[in-house]
Amino acid sequence: MNPEIGKSIAAGKILTNYHDVGEGFPAVLIHGSGPGVSAWANWRLNIAPLAQHRRVIAPDMAGFGFTQRPQGVVYGKSLWLNHLSDFLDALGLEQVDLIGNSFGGGLGLAFALKYPERVRRLVLMGSVGVSFPITPGLDAVWGYQPSLKAMRELLDIFAYDRSLVNDELAELRYRASIRPGFQESFSAMFPAPRQAGVDALASPEADIAKLPHETLIIHGREDRVIPPEASQRLFALIPRAELHMFGRCGHWTQIEHTNRFNSLVDSFLTA
Repeated sequence: MNPEIGKSIAAGKILTNYHDVGEGFPAVLIHGSGPGVSAWANWRLNIAPLAQHRRVIAPDMAGFGFTQRPQGVVYGKSLWLNHLSDFLDALGLEQVDLIGNSFGGGLGLAFALKYPERVRRLVLMGSVGVSFPITPGLDAVWGYQPSLKAMRELLDIFAYDRSLVNDELAELRYRASIRPGFQESFSAMFPAPRQAGVDALASPEADIAKLPHETLIIHGREDRVIPPEASQRLFALIPRAELHMFGRCGHWTQIEHTNRFNSLVDSFLTA
């Protein structure tokens, strides 16, 4: 049995794969945009610990993982925000905490701005959301062409600690990236020039400065995908924000510093 495949529900017209664990006030985890990514691959070390004190829900967003890939859709922020709204409606959730990683952070921020009453607290991890000059690392992630060598190189970019990046993980993620439909949808999302993808996921800074939600911002100091300056800018803009920067950490805070990440997020959402 593939652990990446969880429950299934129709969110609008999109049959959505998701994981749903625990009881209590719901926290929705939105994954990043790496090749072959799924909610489970992104959050597998965080779902159970965070579910000890709340209901944790982690969907595969449209075009990713094992969620349906509708024919002829145009991937972009509008589609993903509508998908998230429809997903919450399908589960009957009026308000949630949102935890977003990278691409997922940009969506979480935009969702909180568009539907402020539907979000209680917000966690942004290694997040997009403001415009910045695209990094060589992010350009390589979005420009990925499937090969085991390319996947090894990407994993080297993601993690500060190279011991996390073994051949077994590279093989696993490469195999995930070449499943039927995965690369086709992925390559359609962020075509060159990919600076446009960064700008499209950004929210207007004047709007961010009016965000009413308590927001926890987390970033790895050695992140080569999303520059730490992006989170520092979000921290400067969001009135009720707190910022936690991990040293000796790349783009995978939730994997590289799992226990501290889980503890930090749990405490923030429980307070």
